Amino acid sequence: MKPVLLDTGVVVALLDRSERHHPQCADVVTSLGRPLVTCEAVIAESCYLLRNLSGAAEAVLENVARGVFLIPFQLSRAATPVRKIMRKYSDQPADFADACLVHLADELNTGEILTLDRDFAHYRWRKTRSFQLLIDLE
Repeated sequence: MKPVLLDTGVVVALLDRSERHHPQCADVVTSLGRPLVTCEAVIAESCYLLRNLSGAAEAVLENVARGVFLIPFQLSRAATPVRKIMRKYSDQPADFADACLVHLADELNTGEILTLDRDFAHYRWRKTRSFQLLIDLE
C-alpha cells in the first residue's frame, strides 16, 4: 500500500477543530486508509503552531508514538539532497519541511500529498513529476 505524504497544515487542521479546513482534512484522512508519512520538520512545525491549544502538541507526538504518523525520513542520510532541493526552490518560499517532503516523495516514489500549501503545485518530485494534492482548496 503506497503511503501518502503529510504536511504541517493538515496536521494542525486535524488537531485544531476550529481550523477552517478541519472537517475536510479529517474526512480525507479517514477515507484514505493508507499510511501517513512525514518528517521531523513537519512534526516540529506542527507542535509549535499548536503550542497554545491545550494537549494538541502532545497529541501530535502521540500520533507518532502510535504509528499514525510515520517518519521514515532521516536527515543524516538526506542532508545533501534536501540542501539541493532548497537551492532549486530558493526563488520560492520553500522551507526546510517542504524540501524534506519533496525528498521523501523521491525516496518513497509517491507524489500524493495531504497539504494546505499551494506551493506544492509548483514543486516537483523526481525532478519533473507534479505532486497530487489530495485536499481541494477551491
